[in-house]
Amino acid sequence: MDMEALLAQANALQSKVNDAQEKLDKMHVKGISGKGACIIDMTGKYDLVDVKISEDALAYGADKVAELVSLAYRDAKAKADELIDKVMGEATAGVPMPE
Repeated sequence: MDMEALLAQANALQSKVNDAQEKLDKMHVKGISGKGACIIDMTGKYDLVDVKISEDALAYGADKVAELVSLAYRDAKAKADELIDKVMGEATAGVPMPE
């Protein structure tokens, strides 16, 4: 393959990756803990959008609230990780990306 074709292929891939990143920025996932006592909304790029804590959860005290927030965050992050893998996988069409 000549250098020009390789460069064109790299530019096309970069464009697809950029588009995928913009798409992820607009997508949202929700992390939930305590049967909905805490809900975290984040983008597909891990940006925190909103945290909701139920009044009932607040009655359990700061330690329990902190635990609920942590669990909801981990749930949201796991969902964002899956979303990123899917969207970037589609964009790169199986081309391995550096970590």
